[in-house]
Order: sequence, then structure tokens, then C-alpha cells
Amino acid sequence: MSDPFAAVLPLLDEHADIEAQLADPAVHADASRARTLGRRYAELGQVVGAYRAWRQASDDAAAATELVELAEGDEAAELAAELPALRDDEDAAAVRLRRVLVPRDPDDARDVILEIKAGEGGEESALFAGDLLRMYLRYAERRGWKTEILEATDSDLGGYKDVQVAVKAKGSVAPEEGVWASLKYEGGVHRVQRVPVTESQGRIHTSAAGVLVFPEVEDAGEVEIDPNDLRIDVYRSSGPGGQSVNTTDSAVRITHLPTGIVVSMQNEKSQLQNREQAMRVLRARLLAAQQEAAAAAANDIRRSQVRTVDRSERIRTYNFPENRIADHRTGYKAYNLDVVLDGDLEPVVRSAIDADEAARLAAAGA
Repeated sequence: MSDPFAAVLPLLDEHADIEAQLADPAVHADASRARTLGRRYAELGQVVGAYRAWRQASDDAAAATELVELAEGDEAAELAAELPALRDDEDAAAVRLRRVLVPRDPDDARDVILEIKAGEGGEESALFAGDLLRMYLRYAERRGWKTEILEATDSDLGGYKDVQVAVKAKGSVAPEEGVWASLKYEGGVHRVQRVPVTESQGRIHTSAAGVLVFPEVEDAGEVEIDPNDLRIDVYRSSGPGGQSVNTTDSAVRITHLPTGIVVSMQNEKSQLQNREQAMRVLRARLLAAQQEAAAAAANDIRRSQVRTVDRSERIRTYNFPENRIADHRTGYKAYNLDVVLDGDLEPVVRSAIDADEAARLAAAGA
């Protein structure tokens, strides 16, 4: 019998080759190479495990079929009764194998830089931006991820006009467990419906905050930046931070002239630290811009069908009076908004992952 998954065999060879490389101590002297190999090894491990499970289930069903043909009487009837379950196991293993063979987003294992911006609604929008930040910080805590506030501009009532946070997995993770694999679906406009604290008549208002998510650059060499393309301005920090912040030119604004991307940092007391953080964010934004341009030019079928490039799209509504959350891309709806805002975001994220996976399977004809 021919193997319908013969195309997997080169991947099995690649997996064995990488395993041998990772056993060589010299490979680990280059942290970047070891990380790349480890990530690919984990990805291929999913394929190897699924293929072996399918191979075993297929062999079991074939062996049982052969025994039924050789047996007689009651024994044949008993063996025949077991066949449907064995064939169901084989079919389920084949579905699992097809699923892991669909190419993943190559950035899934990356960490991310997430930015939340207040939008329509003034102070109410800034307060909602603070709610979203808390939700993501709690969600990251539940997932065992580390978070770091890179830059924040407070509003008068305690919200955020703009806040940037780095979210990092602890150690090396499989692609499906990566931060980008989950949070990439959060980019877009998040709409809130509630009675603002500034509303004296008890009327429900609608406001919005925007979320941007960028895969973080692990190695500065991934994104080439010509120093001549940068305009770097330093200025005196404003806002909270104490006298030492306000009396020194520690704030940094970096403009990437070819793209017009501007990144400002003032949270740190050191100009050098602010510059390093600004370059970190700039690299992530440039990487995202390059990937979007490449995907648009190539009409990449692997591009997420859920995660939109149009960052002005309304993706989700948070309705406080009804305690309801609704994702407009996937149709997900639940009446546990308070729980979600406390960090239980996984069911909402899972709805986006499942919808994206279904679209990629359909596109691949699997």
C-alpha cells in the first residue's frame, strides 16, 4: 500500500538531522543558531509525533482487517466488531497529521511588543486602554509570560493615552505556545460600551482604543537599519518621574526617515536606556512593515484570515451593562466580560486561532 503521507519523509530526515546538530555542544556556542534550530526542531516534532501516531493507527487497522479475513465464526465476528473503532482512530490520526502539515506562521514562537492607544472617547477611552492593559498583563501572568512596560503616557484620570508593553515567553517554547501565536489576533480597534465615570446622567457611551501587536526582533541583524536613515532628538522628559527625570535631557525620539516611523521613549532616567528601548520598538515596527509589504506583494495564502492588516477594523466589543464580550471576526460571544477583563482571555483567543486554522486548512485543501 502506498503511503499517502510520503511527503512527510523528508521532514522526518530533517528532524533527525537537527536532533544530531543539537547534540553537538559547538552549536550552542552560537545562541542565535541554537535558538533557530530548537524552534524548527519543536515544529518538526509535532509532525513526527503525528506521523508516527497515524502510521501506528493505520498498521493496527490493516492488521485487524487481515485477521478478520483469516478468522472464522464467532472469532471473525468479534474481530469485525472492533474494526470501526480502529478505522475511526486511523481517520482521526490522519486529520491531526494534515493539520500539523499546514505551514505555520513562521513568527509564532516570537515574543511581542504590544501597544495600546486611546482613541475616540477622550478620558473614557484612556481609562478603557488601562483596562485592556490590565487584561493583557493578567493574561500573560496566567500563561507564565514575563511583561515589561516600555513606555506609558498617563491620562488625567488614571488611564493611558498610549502604553507599550513587551511580552516574553520564559525560555524556548514550541511555536504553538509562542506569545505571537496568541496575541497576533489582538491587533485592531476594541470598542467599549458603558457609563463613563465622567457621565452624570447615567447614559451609556461608546468609545474605542486601538491595539497594535508587533513580533519582537530577536537579533538586531534581522532588520538592517542604516544609521544615516535615523534622526535622533533628545529632550527633557515630562510627566511623572521625579526631578531627576524632568531636569535632564533623557527622553529620546527616533525618526526612521525612509518610512516616517517615529518612536519616543522617556520612561527611563538614562538617555542611553531610552535610546535602546526606542530602537527595540523601531526594529519590531520595521519588521512588521516588511512582513506586511512582502505578504501583500506575494498574496501569501498563509497570511492569517483573522488577523487583519487594516488596524482600523473594529474587532471586538466590550459591553459592560450586559457583561458581554463579542468578537466580530469569529462570532464568539460570552456573558463573562468581568472574567475576561481579569485575564481569562484564552477562550476568546482560541476562537481566533480555530477560525484561522480552519481557513488555512481550507486554503491548503486539507
